[in-house]
Amino acid sequence: MSDALAPADPACFADWERQLSTANACSRPIRLRGRVTAVDLATGETATAYDTDNEPGRVLHVACGNRRESACPSCSAVYKRDARQLVRSGLVGGKGVPESVAEHPCVFATFTAPSFGPVHARRERSGKTLPCRPRRDANKRVCPHGRDISCPIRHTDDDPRLGRPMCPDCYDYTAAVVFNASAGDLWRRFGTYLPRCLARLMGVTQKDLRSMVRLRFVKVAEYQARGVVHFHAIIRLDARTDDDTTYAPPPPTWTADALAAAIRAAASTASIITPVGNTGRALLLRFGAQTDTRVIRSGTADALTRTAVANYIAKYATKSAADASGLPAYRLHATAEVQALRCPPHQRRLIETAWALGYRQWAHCLGYGGHFLTKSRRFSVTFGQLRAARKDHRRAQRHPDGELDPWGRQVDETTVLYISDWHYAGFGYAASDAHLMALMSADNARAN
Repeated sequence: MSDALAPADPACFADWERQLSTANACSRPIRLRGRVTAVDLATGETATAYDTDNEPGRVLHVACGNRRESACPSCSAVYKRDARQLVRSGLVGGKGVPESVAEHPCVFATFTAPSFGPVHARRERSGKTLPCRPRRDANKRVCPHGRDISCPIRHTDDDPRLGRPMCPDCYDYTAAVVFNASAGDLWRRFGTYLPRCLARLMGVTQKDLRSMVRLRFVKVAEYQARGVVHFHAIIRLDARTDDDTTYAPPPPTWTADALAAAIRAAASTASIITPVGNTGRALLLRFGAQTDTRVIRSGTADALTRTAVANYIAKYATKSAADASGLPAYRLHATAEVQALRCPPHQRRLIETAWALGYRQWAHCLGYGGHFLTKSRRFSVTFGQLRAARKDHRRAQRHPDGELDPWGRQVDETTVLYISDWHYAGFGYAASDAHLMALMSADNARAN
């Protein structure tokens, strides 16, 4: 080890900690090499504004930005906090959204998938755990393949049998994978039917509805134990205004109860006919019958609080199939990788089915290729705005007296042109004693 990287060198250790802080203590940062050159537009003079040759290891560490907890706890925590602020600002205001938005009609809805075959499940009633699938009639306990499909067990939350089919031969793996692959299209069809159903319930035309109110939403996709996605969505009613950036309340007759009824009607009506991968066949897909709608109210003791909903949505925004089922966190590229998987038989068969149907790009996600958190444009603040604000805050911390260009002047993009030249140098940290000490410091920071 060179003297420059010796752990006794306080300057080296400080440089590593600064790099880790810049990368937000990322577990697997991207390493970049390069420089930023400043050009004085008036004189044509050039100067180096930044060069990775001056950094430890001669590289710059950039946070990976992965939202999955299993891939990077640090970046996942940042994503979760951003998701919480995004949802919370659309419920109670803040981040440029007025607090009056808390009084707008708002519904928290859950859209489940239909049944693809009997599976082990945890059932509760009034806080009491019920038997999984009790069957008194002996004729109904056996499936066509001769397997017993009853289960008197009261499953716990961590029971590995949850979500597994009673009979793998009865379970429709093809339909489950196709539902995952087409869930985004089914959601868009629901978005088409929702204003129609709301207009019908309110006794107005769709044209009148569009002139009076706007439907805005945020939704997150979550994997159920059986490996099928379902959606949690917050749907809000705003008044239609000439300025689309304002958040005015709708007329008093447009209530949250009417919105909830319209959501249930639209969810039961929405359907799509979608191709079954590369087989040439097609399937009719719908949401499951258990669409749950809960009105988000303020001021009552038993109300579904807006903060609780924001926390719930943010929690599942960083989850994935890999987090829930021990599945691969990255795409599969060859049949040999599929055959080498070590995961529960049910999830393995879903992956194999997705691979066989041609959904290979998203086989590791059980066929689902959509974003895990989406929203309408004007529901609230955007991820881009939150990240820009954080970037400006960090720049102000590093340069409390203002950032200077290489000539000692205040940075002004109208007088100085910055040219960046970056090259990928790998990912992860290169080992050194000073770096390992800094990593220990980063681990302590994450733990606290």
